[in-house]
Amino acid sequence: MQRLFLGTVLHFLSDPGAEPAPGSWQLFEDGALLVENGKVMRVGDAATLRADQAPSTEIVDHRGKLILPGFVDTHVHSAQLDVIASYGTQLLDWLTRYTFPSERRFEDADHGARMANMFLDRLLASGTTTASVYPTVHKQSAETFFAAADARNMRMLAGKILMDRNCPGYLRDDVISAEVDCRDLIQRWHGKGRLGYSLTPRFAPTSTPAQLAMAGRLFNEVPGLHLQSHLAENVHEIKWVHELFPDRRSYLDVYDHFGLLGGRAIYGHCIHTDAADRARMAETRTAIAFCPSSNLFIGSGLFDFEQAKAAGIRVGLASDVGGGTSLSMLQVMADAYKVLQLKGQHLNPWRAFYLATLGGAEALSLDAHIGNFMPGKEADFTVLDFAAIPILKHRADIARDFAERLFALMILGDDRAVAATYVLGERAF
Repeated sequence: MQRLFLGTVLHFLSDPGAEPAPGSWQLFEDGALLVENGKVMRVGDAATLRADQAPSTEIVDHRGKLILPGFVDTHVHSAQLDVIASYGTQLLDWLTRYTFPSERRFEDADHGARMANMFLDRLLASGTTTASVYPTVHKQSAETFFAAADARNMRMLAGKILMDRNCPGYLRDDVISAEVDCRDLIQRWHGKGRLGYSLTPRFAPTSTPAQLAMAGRLFNEVPGLHLQSHLAENVHEIKWVHELFPDRRSYLDVYDHFGLLGGRAIYGHCIHTDAADRARMAETRTAIAFCPSSNLFIGSGLFDFEQAKAAGIRVGLASDVGGGTSLSMLQVMADAYKVLQLKGQHLNPWRAFYLATLGGAEALSLDAHIGNFMPGKEADFTVLDFAAIPILKHRADIARDFAERLFALMILGDDRAVAATYVLGERAF
């Protein structure tokens, strides 16, 4: 069956840049999106597409609302809903005080299943259809997450966390058991439906050199694997890394030494990097997950977006819940705008929505499947309502042009603005 979705349709073809280039997006204010068997067939003006359709085509009317590709969250912890909005510490203390005790509860597979379902439902309610996800060290936490994502036909990346030192004993694995678990999870879930496996060392301080070497070996051995971790988030963390790996030039060089960089690798934060690190990330096509809400909340620092882009690094936006304070990518965009303001940089609305859609898909090397409405792409999209929040409605009503309306949506919007979310053309929220 074909479905024709009517509404204001916006999608991106490339990065609009700091001075937005109109050729990088397509906007159809009276637009339509044609979907068949979960794939995009056409996008364009409603009058043209309606004239070409057979009488059997189902019409889904979202006129007056904005149809966008589904948001892509490039770094988020499915196991940390319990610690969102936990008060007042920086990274290392925050992990010890809040995160590790909460993740211990995922020893219980039933708890993991409940939390995976809640997490995915809240993503969909926020308009997010794809994410790069951190469960816990427990194998069953990855199992329950993959099962819940597969049941919803969602395109997701995840993998069990690797930690074999500098963490509580109840969250510690070892090199042998971690490799056995990873190989089993890869065999069962990698490439199943729309799922991909991400090797997930939590960060360099919680893995021994032997475990990082194992992860690097797997990453380079198994075709199509992804990899995610944390890099240069906090100055105390960086000092710790230098103490643990004194022979390495930098934090990034630790990962590079063990073969953990590449086109399907993405690192969260990357606040405190130098020019040599950025050049190496660009050379290896390693991507960055920009986590503005989390960086502000935990007090880690301000990411230099323009330096990363000038170096040629792919960058996606990320909520980083539970350090982040919302799963809504609209709120993440608002925080990204504020971070860049403090850096003397600017984030126009076109570039912000690109980063949350096609930019995120590119950062995760998933843009062959998702990210915009080019024919043949998977039909994951969200429908946003400018009138859902009274102050947003007022601001949108008096806006001088569409760019002003879009900017108001990214600054004032949140999950209340999500009227619907579709996965493979089927309504999921």
